[in-house]
Amino acid sequence: MDKSQDACLEVSKVWKVFGSNSGRVFSSDLRHASKEKILETTGCVLGLRDISFRVSRGEFFVLMGLSGSGKSTLIRCLIRLIEPTAGEILIEGENVCKYDNHSLLDLRRNVTGMVFQHFGLLPHYTVLENVAYGLKVRGAPKEDRYGRAQEAIETVGLKGWENYLPAALSGGMQQRVGLARALATNPKILLMDEPFSGLDPLIRREMQDELVELQDKVQKTIIFVTHDLHEALKLGDRIAIMRDGEIIQEGTPEEVITAPVDSYVQDFVQDASPAKVLTAASIMEEPDLLLYEWQGPKVAKTLLKRSRQEHAFVLSKERRLVGLVNDEILESLEQRGAGHLGEALITDVARCTSETLVEELFPLATSSKYPIAVLDLKGRFLGDIRNRTIINSMIQEAPELADE
Repeated sequence: MDKSQDACLEVSKVWKVFGSNSGRVFSSDLRHASKEKILETTGCVLGLRDISFRVSRGEFFVLMGLSGSGKSTLIRCLIRLIEPTAGEILIEGENVCKYDNHSLLDLRRNVTGMVFQHFGLLPHYTVLENVAYGLKVRGAPKEDRYGRAQEAIETVGLKGWENYLPAALSGGMQQRVGLARALATNPKILLMDEPFSGLDPLIRREMQDELVELQDKVQKTIIFVTHDLHEALKLGDRIAIMRDGEIIQEGTPEEVITAPVDSYVQDFVQDASPAKVLTAASIMEEPDLLLYEWQGPKVAKTLLKRSRQEHAFVLSKERRLVGLVNDEILESLEQRGAGHLGEALITDVARCTSETLVEELFPLATSSKYPIAVLDLKGRFLGDIRNRTIINSMIQEAPELADE
């Protein structure tokens, strides 16, 4: 993951206990008791238990869990819309749990932006006025706030809708307005609490795709809450799965799918398609033979025969892919007395990057009779993927539990 390793957000040992007797939970063995036991003994409701995690700048971090798992409580605690009972929350190195009201207001207005499931648009304001509202609250001059609001509107694909009222927009478009409003203030951290769960499935998928494209452009630090596994796998750089107020597993989508820590997580992920999570890097192989453009056809033909291969990729001195040769091409080069392989190559080779998802390899595999070349961002050869490898990656047993 090409992200800064500097933490933008650090959460350390955060608890939230609702009720007037919350102190009893920390002063006894109730710290380790179930939610039901705590409620029965103290009358308190456990919201969060000893939560710790770290999010890097530019990272897309997903909090996932069923209703009642604590994910929405947690995201609200980050900016103290709900007050944590104990623990530390560091944003840009500062503990926001110690902020006074003035500092907290500044945090919410200038450092973070929030997008909720319910759009919360002002019905008598136009799209432009709604998007500019956060800047208006800040006290930004009208010309400045409208200019920045217009940029945010164009970023989310709503150019031309500036003067319409929210009632004239579809649900997906209204959610875009909510997102534009959060982006207009240029927050360092974007908090998104189930923003797409109220949308129709088709519109939801479109919004997910647009958010992926948007994040590629703006590179915000995003904390995203969802109960939908496929949404989490699609969007997240890392995922934290919650249950009963605790994080029970944290990792990349691939780690969560392939190494669930317990039966609860395994039940969550059992229906997830590996093709939507596994990348080319996880299934690529090192070819038995690689040839180089300065080699002659006779040498290449001998090497191909010894390795019992019908074709081989040809690389440059910098290990960049320049093409592919087979027996037929080598025979032709030898008859012509060619000095090196670069004189005749198959250049129409299927290619992908190491981060390409397996599901994106299917059309590449069907369009070529040769393996797919896996390259890094500079075009250097990393390995190849054959059709049988793609098929094998899809035929997997249920993942073993990580602690077994």
